[in-house]
Amino acid sequence: MQSVKKLVDLPSMRVAYGAGDGDDAAGADGVAANLDPSWLTGDPPWLGLFEAWLAEAVVARIPEPNAMVLGTVDADGRPGTRTVLCKGADARGIVFFTGYRSQKGEALASNPYASATFPWIALERQVHVRGRVVKVTPEATQAYWQARPRGSQLSAYTSAQSQPIASRADLERAAQETAQRFGGFDAGVPVPVPEDWGGYLIEPEVVEFWQGRANRLHNRARAVRTADGWTLDRLQP
Repeated sequence: MQSVKKLVDLPSMRVAYGAGDGDDAAGADGVAANLDPSWLTGDPPWLGLFEAWLAEAVVARIPEPNAMVLGTVDADGRPGTRTVLCKGADARGIVFFTGYRSQKGEALASNPYASATFPWIALERQVHVRGRVVKVTPEATQAYWQARPRGSQLSAYTSAQSQPIASRADLERAAQETAQRFGGFDAGVPVPVPEDWGGYLIEPEVVEFWQGRANRLHNRARAVRTADGWTLDRLQP
């Protein structure tokens, strides 16, 4: 077997989390204090810190700060991950939108649980959410759909998400036909919500916050929902 030139030496790659001098000693997030379960307050206890960290990711100009890696498991027990955009976060949980017949939609139909990770690596922070998934109401889907750019509406209406298509040209042709049907890309009659498209809500059962620290001695604080309320603890890295 012919050897392949190694372009990247993965085993030697290192990131010095929470290291440096002066202000840098606090780590990329600029917070000298160590993340602690006592930071999780309110009802639910995870929401306040999540909102604060998300806002700080926006201020720090993290690309796509509301992007999250969504994990699902299909009917055969095979996991799948992909990046989607969080479009809502409140006391009920985390909301995203997609096609119900997409790969993730099919997986959620058979196994309605998911995980989501917000990877704010440039700030040396992550948030992990795990819990049961339910569809949002048609009214909530309609409200979000109306707020989407028209081009995004036309693309979603066109796409049989996750299904094969012969070529990019075929996809663009289908999008053009959809646009003509509704009066154009820039204006025309309203584009209706596709019947197989809508929102999902992850109802958090476990929410974990991660903060990078020197020598891989990272901080992890977790909130777990139980029948009696929420329990808080620190996890070893």
